[in-house]
Amino acid sequence: MVHLVATRALAILFSRGTRCRIRPMDLNPIGVAVPFFLLFIAIEVGVAKRRGRRVHRLNDSLADLGCGVTEQVVGLFAHGALVAIYAWVWSRWGVLDFPLDAPLTWAVGMIGVDFFYYWYHRFSHRVHFAWAMHVVHHQSEDYNLAVALRQSAFSPLFSWVFYLPLAVAGLPPGVWATCVAVNLLYQFWIHTELVDRMGWFEWVFNTPSHHRVHHSINARYIDRNHAGMLIVWDRLFGTFEPEAEPCTYGSLSPLESWNPLRANLVPWAELWRASRALPGRLDRWLLWFRPPEWKPERAREAAAPFPPAGFGYDAQAAAPLRPYMLAQFVPAGAVLAALLIFEQTTPLWVQGTGAALLLWTLLTWSGLLEGRSWATALEGARLAALAGCAVQIAASGWSVAWAAALGGFALASAAYLLRCRRSVGAALP
Repeated sequence: MVHLVATRALAILFSRGTRCRIRPMDLNPIGVAVPFFLLFIAIEVGVAKRRGRRVHRLNDSLADLGCGVTEQVVGLFAHGALVAIYAWVWSRWGVLDFPLDAPLTWAVGMIGVDFFYYWYHRFSHRVHFAWAMHVVHHQSEDYNLAVALRQSAFSPLFSWVFYLPLAVAGLPPGVWATCVAVNLLYQFWIHTELVDRMGWFEWVFNTPSHHRVHHSINARYIDRNHAGMLIVWDRLFGTFEPEAEPCTYGSLSPLESWNPLRANLVPWAELWRASRALPGRLDRWLLWFRPPEWKPERAREAAAPFPPAGFGYDAQAAAPLRPYMLAQFVPAGAVLAALLIFEQTTPLWVQGTGAALLLWTLLTWSGLLEGRSWATALEGARLAALAGCAVQIAASGWSVAWAAALGGFALASAAYLLRCRRSVGAALP
């Protein structure tokens, strides 16, 4: 039954171009950008190597990408509802009329989205429950283009609230959604250590130097430079800090895991436990809404060490598994891109099936990276499911080429995994 559902989903997903005409406005720009994200990450790795630097660790970068995939999977089901809420507010209370073809409309959209993004971002650093969502983006102890894709699965469910003033102002929903996507796309390139200071440009725009400060846990850099595109907001509202000393990246509460589900859930569990440990009911409630570092006077602790305990986590997959995991990311990335690009025209059950396959893949990745005892068995089951899909595709007559490609990939992957297990034995989970 699983094979039948997955097979039908794959058939619909990868035949959208022949079954219907897709309008450009139906395409998700983030989905279109996925192959380019991966290309630029590969370029960054190559440039760093030529300069004699290492800015990526495979385990950390795969964890970053896993968090990004998780966030996009959640967004598949939430995005439409959030745009609908914005559209409802806009249609009911929108004050002004912004023509879609007017340059002023798009200028207002870009500047307005960036302005409210600044306040959402600043709020996410200064209010504990919001930090429990946003901290996912800061958990990596590296700083590179893969980190740009490390996003919280929960933040999009909350961030839209900050943009409602634009709906009341009358900014059309399509303009708002597009400007948000462009704002996020801009922020991709500023996550790198390979670009130095940029002269006059960084007086107005957010740059890699400014954003390195933001990701740093150095005392002088904490909660600074919240800008999305325009650094002028930080300069105006007193949160700007120039890069003046080497940055140490990460979180003051290290995650010590490559699992994207743990990355999203552990901060909530820690916040819940911390609130339950406080003696007073009022303090338990206040903890959720105060800054992340806040504690009531009677619960003060000695200053935490720097770097924090648990810093430097670097659990590695067995060496033969590393090229294997890179190879597995290719079809996973293709499925994600297809789901996002055709989000508006793909049935919900197809999206659900694709999302389940992606989350299954992410879970096995994290298990292999961390050496979990269950990981190899779960990965074998996933490959068996893919092989079953290939058989069903061939039997249905939909596409022999797709069936052969999918089946061949699953069998080759299984053979390689078995070979790794035989050759390195105990080194594999």
